[in-house]
Amino acid sequence: MLDVRRLRLLRELDRRGTIAAVAEALNFTASAVSQQLGVLEREAGMPLLERSGRRVVLTPAGRTLVGHADAVIERLELASSELAGAREGIGGPLRIGTFPSAGHAIVPSALAELARWHPALEPMVREIDSARVSDGLRAGELDVALVHDYDFVPASPDTTVDQVSLLEEPMYLATGVTPATGPASRGETLAELLGPWAASPWITARDGTTGHAMAVRACQAAGFQPRIRHQVNDFRTVLALAATGQGAGFVPEMAASRPPGDVTLTRLPLFRRSKVAFRAGSDTHPAIAAFVTAARSAADAHVHATGPAFRGPLE
Repeated sequence: MLDVRRLRLLRELDRRGTIAAVAEALNFTASAVSQQLGVLEREAGMPLLERSGRRVVLTPAGRTLVGHADAVIERLELASSELAGAREGIGGPLRIGTFPSAGHAIVPSALAELARWHPALEPMVREIDSARVSDGLRAGELDVALVHDYDFVPASPDTTVDQVSLLEEPMYLATGVTPATGPASRGETLAELLGPWAASPWITARDGTTGHAMAVRACQAAGFQPRIRHQVNDFRTVLALAATGQGAGFVPEMAASRPPGDVTLTRLPLFRRSKVAFRAGSDTHPAIAAFVTAARSAADAHVHATGPAFRGPLE
């Protein structure tokens, strides 16, 4: 009989690529992970792993088994959700991941609604980049998370995670309005709107984040490589830096509702999509379903309160 705990290790190895990465994510020692995978191979009766340089890759049999592991673990999530639904009331800890702008625009209102309707629930919020959410959900560090993807940086397919849409918002180019910062952007295409700032310093999110990848790829699509001066993940800091002429940057509508007076915001043909993510099979879990409902309500209220001010270019 195959052990589901060992199947989880094999699945993580398939996603993370090294035994050391699996051990760090799941709080094991590397030797313990190797030992358990060895036991799994004996249970399977055939090789599941092979060395490729410093990495370990799965054999065809190993990849086949990962597909079955995904199905088994999703079924266990469904079982857990049904059992939770049979209990009276919704309570206990709920570990929530969020990206920064949703952390101040959506999460507080969502938690307030949860507190009104489910006072026994104990939400615990953790800020995390969207690129790391799938790992956090699979490792059990998170139960649910707000995530986003951008044009030029679509979400990677992941059969272990399900998502529901929350909202789509346009992106804006944030620049200073002092004479030294150059002309205002005009036009409709990315090349026309970003081109006047090709020689300017740029403000992006940190390396390794989806925001950083979006900024670089958008500039490349406009025909230039951005000269990055500042790397910050907080869009309010991006706006503050742009206001003082420190460079140009990208901000989503959610973060641009109260810009400093010395910032010019130009709407771009570029969008960010926000979603709620959770482990496959857990969408019917009462606590997760309650959070999805609260997050959608908070997102709708935010759009209603701030959206009309951002329906056209801001220059």
